[in-house]
Amino acid sequence: MSTHPLPSWLLPVHEALDSITGHDLTRFVPPPDSGARSSAVLMLFGDGAQGPDLLLTERAHHMRSHPGQVSFPGGTMDPGDASVVATALREAEEEVGVDPAGVQVLGQLPELWLPPSNFAVTPVIAWWREECPVSVVDPDEVHAVLRVPIEELLDPTHRIHVRHPSGWLGPAFLIGDAKELILWGFTAGVIARLFDFIGMTRPWEDTADVRDLPDHMLIVPDEATDRMRKAEDMLREDLS
Repeated sequence: MSTHPLPSWLLPVHEALDSITGHDLTRFVPPPDSGARSSAVLMLFGDGAQGPDLLLTERAHHMRSHPGQVSFPGGTMDPGDASVVATALREAEEEVGVDPAGVQVLGQLPELWLPPSNFAVTPVIAWWREECPVSVVDPDEVHAVLRVPIEELLDPTHRIHVRHPSGWLGPAFLIGDAKELILWGFTAGVIARLFDFIGMTRPWEDTADVRDLPDHMLIVPDEATDRMRKAEDMLREDLS
């Protein structure tokens, strides 16, 4: 893949890769004894019809893990994958049809941990140098493909918090044409904290806007809930 000059708005993201740490992005990094499965996601920045954007997917609503959740394309590392970069590019092609030949990989964020599903996830940062049409390729995994403008993610009126029945509270974004979709959880956390780290976040005052998650996002196996509780207990022990 050839290298082309990056747009100026993407330079702070590229420069952050040299210094950002896992703890800048999340409270959870894989502990040595987690037995977590290696996986990768593609955080693909492009220049869309509405300006700079991010490629996201809405997961199929019938999935056993994270149903209906808005996420980056990605998945588990296969034995034939040479690296996490190869995993991220393969998954993006299989899920939504991204042509790897048009993607310029800039680097990767630190490996992060998803306790509910016990995945060790590496976000791969990339520039969509030569765009191609994208659509749902695998309906068993993807419900919809979204290109979300960065400007909309930065708009304070689209920022909320979401509350899980477990009591977990986290940052979220309202996205979609009618702002009817909630971008939350791991993906929202990575986006929000990356923007915080590079100084892009705009002040948002309505921190009292806390919303419960839609029912279709709450179908989580019992073992995932137990794993999340154990991870929270580990954090409390580390802080005590």
